[in-house]
Amino acid sequence: MFKLLKTENKARRGEFITPHGTVQTPAFMNVATCGAIKGAVSALDLKDIKCQVQLCNTYHLHLRPGDQTVKALGGLHRFTRWDGPILTDSGGFQVFSLAKLRNIKEEGVTFNSHIDGRKIFMGPEESMTIQSNLGSTIAMAFDECVENPAEYGYAKDSVARTTRWLKRCMTKMAELNSLEETINKEQMLFGINQGATFPDLRIAHMQEIAELDLDGYAIGGLAVGEPTEVMYDIIEQVEPHAPRDKIRYLMGVGTPVNILEAVHRGIDLFDCVMPSRNARHGQLFTRDGVRNLNNAKYALDPAPIDEHCDCPVCRNFSRAYVRHLLKSGEMLGMRLAVMHNLWFYNTLMETIRQKLDEGVFEDFYAKQREILGVRI
Repeated sequence: MFKLLKTENKARRGEFITPHGTVQTPAFMNVATCGAIKGAVSALDLKDIKCQVQLCNTYHLHLRPGDQTVKALGGLHRFTRWDGPILTDSGGFQVFSLAKLRNIKEEGVTFNSHIDGRKIFMGPEESMTIQSNLGSTIAMAFDECVENPAEYGYAKDSVARTTRWLKRCMTKMAELNSLEETINKEQMLFGINQGATFPDLRIAHMQEIAELDLDGYAIGGLAVGEPTEVMYDIIEQVEPHAPRDKIRYLMGVGTPVNILEAVHRGIDLFDCVMPSRNARHGQLFTRDGVRNLNNAKYALDPAPIDEHCDCPVCRNFSRAYVRHLLKSGEMLGMRLAVMHNLWFYNTLMETIRQKLDEGVFEDFYAKQREILGVRI
């Protein structure tokens, strides 16, 4: 499943082998929440901007159009026309962050849809069934994502419940993968490390779930408002206890600098809505730092967004034109900005892999961490 090719200190260069293709790691997953990247970017576009993995949202697709509908249409790969690996999250984070009302019990969570208020129940078995209907390459275990800051006693009980839910996910997935009508009978399962910002809970939980021999291991419940130094510290605490021969995924992270720091600490896989969301509001990432196209100084600027960039947008359009489109509310402005930012992220990961191959990642990390977060 995961081949560790080489390391440089804690940083890892690998290959993640899946039923839908091999992912070169470290890698960034492009977030297609409802089956498409927000900003009018399709799965076919993703091929042109170096995407390796598409991430779709279990919660949203369950509500609309419905996972049974997606299954009837052949699963997410046929539905979206993306033929590479797809990861679906469990729906847990959205249940706890978007649902208007929720009631957590051992069986699962009863919540009201944020769309129309209807009552829905989701537990480990339901999450696995939905993700099986979607036919994704990788399914995430159903977990509880506690709020930060969390009370220690509650966080400890939540971790224990998340572990029990994980074991139920394993049982249900094994059952679903054995059924004749299942779209992807080789669907993989990732467990999620929780424990808020308490190192002892995080370490104990990773040690416990590492014994379950899952296809991959994620660190969840971070990048939700805590200082970045706390996030980095948790990664450092947990990393020695994550299986060396399994892929490691830091959920919901993050900025280019966050990614550099996490790769430096031993993480292989990332996702975040931020590059596409920020792009739609004119914030573009470049090799010189972050550029805000809303600034008036770009109104007459004929240069590309990033003069070092070879993406389809920078090869053809100017800062002034993309700024005009965004200011005019034209969908093309959002599309071009999103495509540039995702190209930037995917190319950054490509460069990180190249530097690891060459054994010079630490030099690259030391220089770029001081540049990529700078506001131009």
